[in-house]
Amino acid sequence: MSTQQPLKIIAMIPARYAATRFPGKLMQDLHGKTVILRTYEAALNTNLFDEVYVVTDSDVIFEEIIKNGGKAIMSKKEHECGSDRIAEAVEDMDVDIVVNVQGDEPMIDTASLGLLLDVFRGKDADLIDLASLKVPLVDKKDIENPNNVKVITNKEDFALYFSRSPIPYPREENSGVTWFKHIGIYAFRKQALLDFYRLPMLKLEATEKIECIRYLEYGKNIKMVETKVKGVGIDTPEDLEEARKLIAAEK
Repeated sequence: MSTQQPLKIIAMIPARYAATRFPGKLMQDLHGKTVILRTYEAALNTNLFDEVYVVTDSDVIFEEIIKNGGKAIMSKKEHECGSDRIAEAVEDMDVDIVVNVQGDEPMIDTASLGLLLDVFRGKDADLIDLASLKVPLVDKKDIENPNNVKVITNKEDFALYFSRSPIPYPREENSGVTWFKHIGIYAFRKQALLDFYRLPMLKLEATEKIECIRYLEYGKNIKMVETKVKGVGIDTPEDLEEARKLIAAEK
């Protein structure tokens, strides 16, 4: 373990009201609280962050967080993706590591987030521009599903590429390879995030519609951390029902 100054770590939750597949999903009721408020409180309750913010282009979401005693930032501009929205918000902040917590994933796994942040205190820390999570895929249907972004890494667990296609391609049966799904929770060094904001999209990112490819195209190092927890992302009304069942079971 390297000896270094304590890191200032904040969580940013980008939150758009007008989601394409499920508009208004962040303001849907999830056992007495909105999805976005549950996500905000879950991030706070991990006790991993110096501060937690929701950053949004929506007055409705902004008011929801503020009236419940939380911290929210209004985006000044329209943004292509959550990373851009966060970069604008942190530009003038004194912070080392910025964690992008998905606003539609209220079931935050504290252990996985802890593992993600640990890499910035480990032996490879100086090489890492950002880190993210991956989870094993077993079912062939899940491996072939283009909604599941797959990731391949080198032997040090730095990302080589992300794709909606199955990578590596299974030319032979029983190759012994494990396929991994990318879980879109990121921990960025502040400079890497600001660089992303300023760099134009290139062809690979534009083709796959996967924003983290931009980092690879510009030579950034992405450390991948394996977890077994898949999380529950709320992309559809069916996902919302699934999340309601899980919370009811916990209660």
